[in-house]
Amino acid sequence: MSLDAVMAHALRDVLDWDDYAVAVAELTSAYVPRSVDVSEHSAPGPLGPVRVRVYRPLDAPTDAPGLLWVHGGGFTAGDVDMAESDVVARELVARAGAVVASVDYRLAGPATRFPASLDDVESAWTWLSERAREFGIHPARLSLGGCSAGGNLAAATASRLVDRGAPQPAALVLGYPLLHFPVPGVEIDGVDDLPDILRFGLAHNIDVMRGYVGRIDDLPGDAAPGSRHPRGFPPTLLALSEIDELRGSGELFAVQLRDAGVPVRVEVAAGMPHGHLNIPPVASLPEVARTLDSIASVLAEARSSTPVP
Repeated sequence: MSLDAVMAHALRDVLDWDDYAVAVAELTSAYVPRSVDVSEHSAPGPLGPVRVRVYRPLDAPTDAPGLLWVHGGGFTAGDVDMAESDVVARELVARAGAVVASVDYRLAGPATRFPASLDDVESAWTWLSERAREFGIHPARLSLGGCSAGGNLAAATASRLVDRGAPQPAALVLGYPLLHFPVPGVEIDGVDDLPDILRFGLAHNIDVMRGYVGRIDDLPGDAAPGSRHPRGFPPTLLALSEIDELRGSGELFAVQLRDAGVPVRVEVAAGMPHGHLNIPPVASLPEVARTLDSIASVLAEARSSTPVP
């Protein structure tokens, strides 16, 4: 187990997020964004309107697979313009013929602690579910997913749907998610080759949870959805990064899902650090494209068992 050689070279001088952005831009300069139809919308939420950006194939889709997608950023950063949101959405439209809606949830802060972000994601899910056919989505083919903190919010939304007896997504897609606190430890030989900004040791995870909830004790179940029983969840894809200290959270959740009788598929991107879907797919990093293809295949095949009127 070692960090991908191309990534290791690109990250060699990275000290902060500005360095990281420059390194990724240089590494992926040949990438050309996919041409898709993009429209901006607003979903009603308990704290006010929630911005939702919808990506569709240029040819108006009919009965297409759909996905509500939730970006990462440690709950306190990120937006729908980051590659993990915009590039992923465009790629899944192209690879799966899907309609992808990316939710620009409220970021956590002193005035917007848990459950503000989660409320926004659940509101966006309700809004999209009710309007699926308007966007060319077959309602029984609508899935839910996200990366990192977004994976937490997607899983917590699925838990809320179970609690209120609402129809589940056709599939759940979780990219290198943060689902537990504390995070289960795993042995990762190449993790010391990562810059500090891509490390997820205990101190970092404490900061993340304090930023999201405001504390680390007596956490609500939906703040760490891995603490809840995943009974009733839909078939789930866990798309993990190999050189990632959060990998243990995804691996433990796979065990929990299997114990609950939920079909689960685990894909591990070899040699990739946390956040590898925040890097546009280029030939020198085939694992990024492989992860996108895995998600696309899940979307294309997913179909809810819940009858659709």
